[in-house]
Amino acid sequence: MTIPFIPFAEGEAQLDWLELTDALARGHDLPRAEIGDTFLYRDPDTLLSRSAWIDGMGLAVKTATIFPENPAGGTPMVNGSVSLYSDRDGTLSALIDFHLVTKWKTVGDSLLAARRLARADSKSILIVGAGTVGGGLCEAFAAGFPEARITLWNRTRAKADALASAHPGVTVADDLEPAVRAADIVITATMSSSPIIRGEWLQPGQHLNLIGAYRPDMREADDDALRQSRLFVDSFDTTIGHIGEIQIPLDNGVITRDDLVADYYDLAAFARGADDEITLFKNGGGAHLDLMTSRYILDRWHANH
Repeated sequence: MTIPFIPFAEGEAQLDWLELTDALARGHDLPRAEIGDTFLYRDPDTLLSRSAWIDGMGLAVKTATIFPENPAGGTPMVNGSVSLYSDRDGTLSALIDFHLVTKWKTVGDSLLAARRLARADSKSILIVGAGTVGGGLCEAFAAGFPEARITLWNRTRAKADALASAHPGVTVADDLEPAVRAADIVITATMSSSPIIRGEWLQPGQHLNLIGAYRPDMREADDDALRQSRLFVDSFDTTIGHIGEIQIPLDNGVITRDDLVADYYDLAAFARGADDEITLFKNGGGAHLDLMTSRYILDRWHANH
C-alpha cells in the first residue's frame, strides 16, 4: 500500500473546522496521551521533535527544523512534517505537511474551548494579533460563530489591514482597550512577553481565549484578568510548570491549582456557570493535539481518495 504524503493545499481543501473540534473532543475520550519532546541544537539552528502516543488512536512524531538564516536566502525559516503511525502494528500511516497540522491544531484547540465556554449568542469577536495564526482564527471563528462580527487589532496597523483585506467582513480596530470592552470573545495570538490584556477592561459574560504565550517567561493577560475569570486549560501537563500565563500567577499566589477548573480530559466541565461570568481558556498545545489533528486529516484524506 502506498503511504500518503498529504500536502498543505490538498489536505486543507478537505477539512472542516467544526468537524475538527468534534474530532478533538472524541480524542479526549481515549486514554490520556503519553507525550515527549526532544530538542537538538547547532547554533543558531534547532531540530524539535514532539511525539505522542494515544492508545486506540496511534502514534505521531511532529518534527520541525528552525533555521533562522533561511529567509535571507529565500527559504522558509520553519520546515518539517508529521509522521503518523498505526496503533495496531506501528507501521507508517502517513506523512503530513507540518504547517497544515500546526495551523489546524492550534486554531482548532481554541475553537473547541470557545464553542463550549463562550456565550451562544456571542456577536462580537476580537482577534488580537495579525500574524500567521490570525488568518486561521478568522476562518475558524467565522465558521464557529457565523453571526458574529470579527475585528482585528495588531500593534502594527498595516499588518491588521493586510489580514483583514484577505477576509471579507473582517474590520480593524484602532485602539485595544475599547475593542476588548466591546467584544464578547477576545482571542490573543501574539508574541508578547508581558500582559497586553488588562482585567479592568473585561466585561461580564466575556470569553477570553489565550494562544500566544508558550514559554515560561511569556504572558498575554494580567493577574486581574485571571482573578476575575473561571480558568480552563487544554492540558494540565503542557501548561502547569511550562507556560508563564499559568505558572507565574501560580508561583506568585495570584491563583491556586484549584482555580484551574478542568482540562480537555474533563470536557463535561467545560460549560458556563452563568451568563455573566468571565471564562478564560489557555491554549497550551501539545503533541497529543497534533496526533488527534493528524488522525482527523488522514481520515478526511482517505474519505476523499
